[in-house]
Amino acid sequence: MARLRFSLVAPERELYAGEVDQVIAPGSQGQFGVLAGHAPFMTTLQEGEVIVLDGAKRRVFGIRGGFADVTGDGLTILAEHATEATIQ
Repeated sequence: MARLRFSLVAPERELYAGEVDQVIAPGSQGQFGVLAGHAPFMTTLQEGEVIVLDGAKRRVFGIRGGFADVTGDGLTILAEHATEATIQ
């Protein structure tokens, strides 16, 4: 299965960078998922969770606003504010 190159960047620092299976994000028009090979697009983001799926691993980041840019190279999220959620 093809892998998606993903980067999550907040003003303070890059919170995540690597290849993953899928990313789910809170777009301004609703939640969307991105896999490798997705058609290019750009959208604004609303407050919510960015879910990173990598095999059996799942990481969740809370964001407040920003932009998502899907290109042939992968997905970059530039968040106005982002923190990694604690999973219990």
